[in-house]
Amino acid sequence: MGVKILGIETSCDETAAAVVEDGVKILSSVVSSQVDVHRKFGGVVPEVASRRHLELINPVIKEALEQAGVGFGDLQAVAVTQGPGLVGALLVGLAAAKALAFALGVPLLAVNHLEGHIYANFLVHRDLSFPLVCLVVSGGHTDLVLVRRHGDYRLLGRTRDDAAGEAFDKVARVLELGYPGGPALERLAREGNEEAVNFPRASVEGLDFSFSGLKTAVIQHLHRCQRAGEEVARADVAASFQKAVVDVLVEKTLEAARRTGCRDIILAGGVAANGRLRAAMQEGARREGRRVLYPPAELCTDNAAMIACAAYYRYLRGEEAPLTLNALPGLPLAPA
Repeated sequence: MGVKILGIETSCDETAAAVVEDGVKILSSVVSSQVDVHRKFGGVVPEVASRRHLELINPVIKEALEQAGVGFGDLQAVAVTQGPGLVGALLVGLAAAKALAFALGVPLLAVNHLEGHIYANFLVHRDLSFPLVCLVVSGGHTDLVLVRRHGDYRLLGRTRDDAAGEAFDKVARVLELGYPGGPALERLAREGNEEAVNFPRASVEGLDFSFSGLKTAVIQHLHRCQRAGEEVARADVAASFQKAVVDVLVEKTLEAARRTGCRDIILAGGVAANGRLRAAMQEGARREGRRVLYPPAELCTDNAAMIACAAYYRYLRGEEAPLTLNALPGLPLAPA
């Protein structure tokens, strides 16, 4: 009998539940997205997200158990995202997880959302070796993390302003590409010349990132074209912007690997699904004799299988959370 853990994820606008066995075998993974709900607002509305989680959490958990072919009595633990995220959204998942753990008499396992993204890699890559460098890159986060062993993290660098995914979404908005902006911008960029506009790369000391200036440069470029009566080559702008972001992400990540002596580099988070980033990181790592790994696209975005996977190693360490567990919207993964 393997260890079956029910994972619950409600940190933003996806209501997700999954059953994972022994930290590697995904028995089920159910994700109910709210993209259509938030599209009319051009972004996630926290109060709307919380209400949708309340409506969806029980049906999603039920479906995850049915797909896995298990009942509540087959679970050895319940795992849940504690933070970071939207506090109202997090509270819905926490309430469900605490109620289930109490009723079933099984351990409650609290997982950091970023830790979950990191562990999406462990669901598909069985030969990862420590230490390794992880670039966590999403709409809310751009962090470089040294993973020394299971549960042992050190923050090497982070964004000082906008996250990379946030910059993608904001530039997509000014290009009128709709929501969600990141995937739409990547599609448009495939049609453009990435050398057309020389957008700036912020020079930030150490391994930190900054994308606010780049976003502003794109907006200023569009305004200049408008004032001059020039037609905006949107595909060229998208491609040039994407290249500027990717160049910085690759440069900093490879530098982190050099400083820490890590051979393996893993990507995590929604932006890790970006094909241009994956290709550039692979090429840069190949030149230095390093290896880059990442999850399939469906495990890059928010899901509960990654939460259950991360929780498995907490289960092995006996790190049970109390039923007084509360949501921590700014929960750090590791000290800098």
